Amino acid sequence: MQLSATPYEERLTAPRSWWLVSFLVGVSFALILLPFGTLPLLGGLVGGTAAAAVVASSYGSVRIRIVGDSLIAGEAKIPVTALGETEVLDAEEARAWRTHKADTRAFLLLRAYIPTALRVEVTDPQDPTPYLYLSTRDPERLAAALVSAREAAAAS
Repeated sequence: MQLSATPYEERLTAPRSWWLVSFLVGVSFALILLPFGTLPLLGGLVGGTAAAAVVASSYGSVRIRIVGDSLIAGEAKIPVTALGETEVLDAEEARAWRTHKADTRAFLLLRAYIPTALRVEVTDPQDPTPYLYLSTRDPERLAAALVSAREAAAAS
């Protein structure tokens, strides 16, 4: 397996505020268990915080990668040769593609806490998916890496 000319990897981590919310969930559990004593209170604090942190971490652990001649976005793995033009979306345009411009057949790797995105056309005639919508903090770099990977795949 050959590596793409411009490797790309991004983890769409949850924002810092979610970790504060995780702690507050733990505090809520502690307050619920307060009438039962100190030990249940501490168990609620630790257990509630840990459970909420696991949920926040798992939601924020999705990755976008270009490996060899494939784009891996979350659970999807697409050969770069099946991808067409890319469109970098600023916050306003990304919001439009998430709402009134969205196609129900599109693949959306959506994270609402990331305002920018990249829209990539799918050119494979066998695939009913018209485009990929990928939330990303650096859409220009992802677009450049896709172009580079597509050129490397076409050259080989």
